[in-house]
Amino acid sequence: MQPISIYIHWPFCTKKCPYCDFNSFVTDRIDYDKWKDAYLRAIDSYGEIIASREIKSIFFGGGTPSLATPDIIKAIVDRLKLISTFAHNVEITLEANPTSVEARKFSEFKDGGVNRVSLGIQSLRDENLKFLGRNHSANEAIAAIEAVKKSFDNYSLDFIYALPHQTLSDWEKELNEAISLASNHLSLYQLTIENGTKFGAMARAGLLREIDEEVAVEMFDLTYEVTKKHNLLRYEVSNHAKPGFESIHNLNYWNYGDYIGIGPGAHGRHNRLMTIDIKQPDQWIKKVMSNGNGIEVSKPLSQDDIRIERIIMGMRTNYGIDITLVNEFEDLLQDNMVEVENGRLRATNSGIKLLNAITAKLAQNYATSG
Repeated sequence: MQPISIYIHWPFCTKKCPYCDFNSFVTDRIDYDKWKDAYLRAIDSYGEIIASREIKSIFFGGGTPSLATPDIIKAIVDRLKLISTFAHNVEITLEANPTSVEARKFSEFKDGGVNRVSLGIQSLRDENLKFLGRNHSANEAIAAIEAVKKSFDNYSLDFIYALPHQTLSDWEKELNEAISLASNHLSLYQLTIENGTKFGAMARAGLLREIDEEVAVEMFDLTYEVTKKHNLLRYEVSNHAKPGFESIHNLNYWNYGDYIGIGPGAHGRHNRLMTIDIKQPDQWIKKVMSNGNGIEVSKPLSQDDIRIERIIMGMRTNYGIDITLVNEFEDLLQDNMVEVENGRLRATNSGIKLLNAITAKLAQNYATSG
């Protein structure tokens, strides 16, 4: 059996950011003991599957999982270790925000088994942080990075760029500062206006405009060139790492490996089955405590489903997909949108900027002629 990854979703935040469309909720009343029990019970419901697989990665996402108590994180790691075998290089990642309260907990999270932190810096400019609705300042962000360094050698910093008021030179300067603070991994996302967010509502009301598309493309190209110069190589559309420091967990998603999702709104793909947990935290925990798990949707995946998802996920990476997964792509080759190397198809530097259109075309070609 192939190794498996585990995703644990912590649904709570101190504030809902205006760009965020993740399944997150703001509350000042959390029964931490009850949540710990629920997570452990949900893990036990997957006991047979987990026991038959080596665990290659665990990812605590959210929400803001660094708001959870360290004993919850430790209990989850310990339970998974009890049920299964960990890979020798198992990656256990915790997403965190750079507030001073959370920064003090980093050493406790490490003691609980976490060996990698993904820190949501988002910007090193106070005006940008205010625009993005973040709770921390640039100085707090830098202090949090220093705190992470004391406990972790392996950490990633997240940034958002292509803000409406941001210029190319603004981003170039900030990117170089980010690289000077980074260790071996950067996740660099262009701002997208999503439906169901505050920014989405503002955009519909004409109160917010996205950055000019040409400027956004220039920023994307600049990001590639600057990170490459510092040996932070783009291995996925928005992720850059020094060789050997690519995220094991996220690569498992993009390479279409099996993973179990636990927590409100968490998705899973394992044993040719798609699962989706109930989104609402109170409903999720109620179902777990009564039924053993919080699954709302459990659906078998057909061969066609799997093949199309492999195309969509794999084309995001620099490694691409096995060429046998697709049928017609000669026109994309001629237009220099894709290239073939060692039996694998991947997007070119030109094509990756049109990736959604390319993957849609490859998937459609397969669906109509496969």
